[in-house]
Amino acid sequence: MRQQEVRDALRKEPFQPFRIHLSNGHSYDVRHPEFVALTRRSVFVGLPSGKDEVADRMIECDLLHVVALEPIDGASTT
Repeated sequence: MRQQEVRDALRKEPFQPFRIHLSNGHSYDVRHPEFVALTRRSVFVGLPSGKDEVADRMIECDLLHVVALEPIDGASTT
């Protein structure tokens, strides 16, 4: 996936939570744009472990393996 597509999803006003789908079948929810760091080749997603919604760890997803962005409500963006 192109970096610009992820950037557009993060900058959408108002922000709409979305799910990142990877080629290996994994997916990660992005509930707030501050939980994501975007680089030239990767997107890092912060994962909270509890109810406080503070990220405890980051998962690196290579943009080459991002196959879809899907709003949490179900409508596809790609």
